[in-house]
Order: sequence, then structure tokens, then C-alpha cells
Amino acid sequence: MKKTVFLSIVATLAFAFTAQAQLPAITLNDMDGNQVRVDTLAAGKPTIISFFATWCKPCNRELTAIAEVYDEWRQQTGVQLVAVSIDEAQTIQKVKPLVDSHSWPYRILLDPNSELKRALGGQLIPYVVIADGNGEIVYRHNGYTDGAEDELIEVVKKMAKP
Repeated sequence: MKKTVFLSIVATLAFAFTAQAQLPAITLNDMDGNQVRVDTLAAGKPTIISFFATWCKPCNRELTAIAEVYDEWRQQTGVQLVAVSIDEAQTIQKVKPLVDSHSWPYRILLDPNSELKRALGGQLIPYVVIADGNGEIVYRHNGYTDGAEDELIEVVKKMAKP
């Protein structure tokens, strides 16, 4: 009996991780109110999805650090970064001023119910997911320490190698 329960749990977990291997067909709004289907984001190029909130200092440090090298990353690998705010309705109006004050060059999406974050297995922020050009999830990371962005570009560079 215990073995059956254990195998059932393992099979369920394996399915859950397999089911999350692709960017999900979830629609979010950008800051201008345009709808964006998440499963179309990768569109043939590596995509970093970084979850943040206006109140999350490590998130803001990470996105600011990446902004300093983002043009170089795009030239080297064609990578794009999509920053996804999980600010709730009461703080969502702070997203645009924050993005503008930092001049972040990223596409910004709004996930006020954390639907996408949950679908991609995120619990804490900052949370980063990297998808290949086919939308397959190849990397996940929680937290941020100074210099951690170097690991992101290394993952992207490895995907670009034949």
C-alpha cells in the first residue's frame, strides 16, 4: 500500500513538472492594457522571464543590473527579457513610475493574481525562468545576489551553442 501511494505521488509530481515544461497559454496585460499571450513570447528566441514587484528590493536590483548589460546580451545571443510584475491591484499603479524611473528597456507584463508565476512554479520573488526559442523552460531560479545575472547569460549562451 505504501509503495503504491509513493509511486502515485512520484507520478503526479513527474506529470506536474512535465506539464510546466512549456510557457503556458495564459494571457496577461502589458502596461498599456494590451493583451499578450505568454505562450507566444519566445517566438524563436531565448526569453528570460523575471518576476518582480515594486516593493521587492532584490528584484529591482536584479532588473537594474541586467539593464546595464542588456544591449550586449541581445547583440550576443538575441535574448529578450520580459519583466512580469506581480503587484496586486492596490499597488499596480506604482509599476509604470518604477519602470520609468529606472529606464528598464524590457517588455513589462502585469500578473496581479500571480497566475503566471504559479503556473511556472514560482513561490518567492525574484523568480526567473528562461525559455528557449520554442517556449520550453530550460532554467528556473529564485532569489538574487549581486552578480547572479552572470549565470543567466551563461545559460542563454549554452542554448545558443550548436
